Order: sequence, then structure tokens, then C-alpha cells
Amino acid sequence: RVFGWGPEPIWDVAEVVSVAPEPNHQDCVSVVLNVGDEKAPTYSIPGQYCQVKECIDDAKPAFLAVASPPSEDSNQWEFLIKRTENNGWICDAAVGTKLDVSQILGQGFQMKENFEGFKFDFPTQQVLMFAAGSGIAPIRAAIESGQLKIGKGRGARLYYGCRSFNEMAYADRFQQWEQLGVQVVPVLSQEAELAQPFRGGYVQTALEEDGVPVPRNCGALICGMKGMAEGVTELLKKSGMFEGRILTNF
Repeated sequence: RVFGWGPEPIWDVAEVVSVAPEPNHQDCVSVVLNVGDEKAPTYSIPGQYCQVKECIDDAKPAFLAVASPPSEDSNQWEFLIKRTENNGWICDAAVGTKLDVSQILGQGFQMKENFEGFKFDFPTQQVLMFAAGSGIAPIRAAIESGQLKIGKGRGARLYYGCRSFNEMAYADRFQQWEQLGVQVVPVLSQEAELAQPFRGGYVQTALEEDGVPVPRNCGALICGMKGMAEGVTELLKKSGMFEGRILTNF
């Protein structure tokens, strides 16, 4: 095990296809890796992640949720990575750079098992999604995968929290997500003047203000910092949402 988290990684070599600044987040980059035709289809559920590291002994791996939706027609995985002082090896990697990538890890968001059928009550009629910062990456994968089955008697709302608009990755995708049936509620904690649809404060505050519609028939996806995730989970449980329908990706 690495750091006692997850199974022993099985490494294969991947190649950097592109590294580009995320236009709506000043400190994030989008990295696309060609992981090969054999490995790519093993990523099948949004929210799954892998380890990535330099191809040198004793290199410290990064744990990265895949941001692109699962696809049977692509050998590439895309990641949203927040730049730090220690990850220039991937954030500044040149096209063609070789990196070690582990097998896909985690169960991801188990939407089919917990949102469909009568496991808890009637099938889920509303999905609430909560993300903060770069935690939007696996939520993007869920939205764009089609696995949420939005629009077939099911609605969806995304609460996405950041400090400012300059840190709101994927803001250029909001219109596309709205067209897919997702109501996007952007929440900014450090902006003084806000116009609709932006809300001030924190994700959990916005949820508390709006409430949960028919909790027994709702499900949730959560990815982001610990305080947000715990606050949202507590509010959802208090509302009456089934705990088994409150899904995280780790």
C-alpha cells in the first residue's frame, strides 16, 4: 500500500497529451494523459481515481480523480490539478512526457446501485450535487457521463463553491450543463457584489436556505473539502435523505 490508502498500485506508463491552463481558475491546469487502449476502459464510473507519479524510483504519487467522463471510444483520461510548489512535474510537463499511472481505483459514485430501483424508496427523482474548488472534477465526470439519467423524470441541481469567480473551474461549461438539465448554483465566499445566479457565502449555507425537496426521493453527490462535505452531509441527513443515497467518491 502507498500511505495505507487503497490497494498496491500496479504501474503502467502513460504519455502526456496536453497541459493547458484552466481558463476559469488561475491556479489550475487541465492535464490529459494517453493511458492506452487496455487501461482506459477500466475507468467506468465517475468519481473513480488513480495514482500518477514520475517514472523514477521513490517518486511520490498524486491521487487524482478523473475529470473526463468514462468513454469506450477514448484512450485518454483528463485531470483537473491545482498547482502547488511540489507538482510542477505534472503541471509543467511537456507534451510526450512519460508518467507512471496506476490502475483505476475506488468505487466512484455508485449511482446505479443507490439511485435506481427500490433499494431505499422510489427511484431518485432529484439529484443534488455539491462541490468545492477542484472537487468539481469528478462531479463534471458524473454530469457529462449520462449516468445520472437527468431529464427522464429526474432533475438535478449543482451547488459549486469557490472563493471568487477567478477560482471557478469549468465555469465555461455551465451553459452546457444547464442544457443537460442541471441547475447550476455558483456560490462565492469572498465576492462583495453578486448578481444572479451567484450566491454569497458557502455551499452548506445555500443548501440550508433552499432546503431539500422531497428528501426521501433525493440523492446526493459530494466532493470537496472536509468542512463542506461534513456540513452538507449533516444537513442532508437531518432533512430525511437516506444516508445510503449520500455518495462520495473516496
